[in-house]
Amino acid sequence: MAKVLYEKDGRIARITLNRPEVLNAIDDDLPRELAECVARANDEPGVHVIVLAGAGRAFCAGYDLAYYAEAAGGDGNAVTQEMPWDPMKDYAFMMRNTELFMSLWRSHRPVLCKVHGFAVAGGSDIALCADMIMMAEDAEIGYMPVRVWGCPTTAMWVYRLGPERAKRMLFTGDRITGGEAERLGLVLKAVPADRLDDEVEALAERMAGVPVNQLMMQKLVVNQAIEAMGLKQTQMFATLFDGITRHSPEGLNFKHRAEETGWKQAVRERDLGTFDWTENRPINPGTGRNG
Repeated sequence: MAKVLYEKDGRIARITLNRPEVLNAIDDDLPRELAECVARANDEPGVHVIVLAGAGRAFCAGYDLAYYAEAAGGDGNAVTQEMPWDPMKDYAFMMRNTELFMSLWRSHRPVLCKVHGFAVAGGSDIALCADMIMMAEDAEIGYMPVRVWGCPTTAMWVYRLGPERAKRMLFTGDRITGGEAERLGLVLKAVPADRLDDEVEALAERMAGVPVNQLMMQKLVVNQAIEAMGLKQTQMFATLFDGITRHSPEGLNFKHRAEETGWKQAVRERDLGTFDWTENRPINPGTGRNG
């Protein structure tokens, strides 16, 4: 079964992440299938706009940690290598995914992303590569792995939020609701969940009435302004740093904790701040001291 679905609906191409049983979590196939669908939409006559969404209860919950984090270092799908590690091997793998996510950015057809449920961790990387994002007010977006074991490889937070608000998100790993994301300027609009589909359709239809060549020129102009600010170089550093986070002492401790307790427990401790990854021990609740 396809992990990303494609449908042409008049002038709108609909691309849907399709791993609903795991909240559309990212595995080795999903980024490639996503880019293939974007290329298809750009090649297909009559498509003016792309609407990107997720099947099931969420847009995308990030990388499939049951697939990656619990894998042993020698497994083919492990993203933590045995020491000594080869940073360029890691960089090649993660830059592949960064470039595949960025197919949304490079698409000559505008991409409108519809977020319900969650767009977190690597799922936020995908969403933030789109041209515009509409969220349900109660949906959540964030990059929790900045607390340990990750750096957002597309680096789109700073270009959407500016330095101070980007730091607020990347120094905490907090998740924020669609309503707060709109107030911060991270997304175009947040609406009640029961109105999300209608709002997305209205905007998509409005854009679909513009000739393809006009849409393409306007997108190229806006994107060029961002790219001139050094987007490609920033992504190179971010993707390299992502590998370093996973092979740092703290990153290795997180990986070992996931192997010992399962990734759900390790992620819970990471997000709540109840584990000291440097000392590799729990923190006593309410004290901040190691236990």
